[in-house]
Amino acid sequence: QVQLVESGGGLVQAGGSLRLSCAASGSIFSINAGAWYRQAPGKQRELVANITSGGVTNYADSVKGRFTASRDNAKNTVYLQMNSLKSEDTAVYYCNADVVPLRGARRTYWGQGTQVTVSS
Repeated sequence: QVQLVESGGGLVQAGGSLRLSCAASGSIFSINAGAWYRQAPGKQRELVANITSGGVTNYADSVKGRFTASRDNAKNTVYLQMNSLKSEDTAVYYCNADVVPLRGARRTYWGQGTQVTVSS
């Protein structure tokens, strides 16, 4: 059973940093593209960053220069380093990854979500 397990959320003051992790567990061959989304109360889920299998990244304008997506292929893990956090970054953050299992078809999985709260 493949799962994406997120960690690293929490409460931080404005200007602080957090690092989110999203680890794929189970019988996995590899992770292809990965992405981070967030959903604030009363708002739609939005794409924050994505990273290709080769490590090319793209970011939402609202986080450019502050957030960095990365990956460790040996650990089947993607990360989101968040610096200079603002109150408007408060949301539940979800990871998403295109997973190639050892058996069966590749498909997209979602993490369970992790709360990030930035106090001003």
